[in-house]
Amino acid sequence: MESSNFFKGYDKVNPSEHHRISQQNRRRRIIAISLAVFVTLFIGSLVAALVHRSATESEESESESSQLASNSAESLKTVCAVTRYPDSCFSSISPLNSPPSNNPFHFFNLSLHASINEVSSLKNLLTESKAEPAMKDCAELFDDAASQLGRSAESICAGRGEKVLTEMKISDLQTWISAAMTDQETCLDGLAEMGSTALIGSKMKVQKSQEYMSNTLAILNNIKSLLKKFGLTMP
Repeated sequence: MESSNFFKGYDKVNPSEHHRISQQNRRRRIIAISLAVFVTLFIGSLVAALVHRSATESEESESESSQLASNSAESLKTVCAVTRYPDSCFSSISPLNSPPSNNPFHFFNLSLHASINEVSSLKNLLTESKAEPAMKDCAELFDDAASQLGRSAESICAGRGEKVLTEMKISDLQTWISAAMTDQETCLDGLAEMGSTALIGSKMKVQKSQEYMSNTLAILNNIKSLLKKFGLTMP
């Protein structure tokens, strides 16, 4: 009988102990819930901040692209800013920009054609004045320069479904335009070495065509970043 009472007493739980355990469990649940709420709020705030920042940057980028696209003259100035001769860049392209465009690739194309016109004009002038040996050499060099630029213009006349600009085309264009510039430099060096009297009248004209080609090459070298700035893709 005493043994039975002993076990019955062992099964009983002290009310105060039960209350203490319940309080501890309750505190643990409250702490766990508070932590969960805090972490959720923190993550939510972080995500909201990142989304807001991304949206703001996107809006600013779109706004800049929209402003550039809406003003052809400002767009041209932006493109010419990457060149060594921004003034001649603007003055050579602007008269050809009709109807007005704001596409950097279009400006490159116009700059290329301005270079072709200038070199062709010089080639004809030199051909008519090749009494001196140095002038004869220059006429041949300018003929080659015009050929290099003409090849460049032909290469960006893409057919249906064909990309106008590829990495290979850009590389070829850089090579051809650079070769045309070298032809002009060789002409000037030859005239200087020969002490040609034609140098005085030709130098300014050659320098002008050099600037045009330099501008064309600079626009080409920066075409990817310019298109991106205007919110456009490679044509």
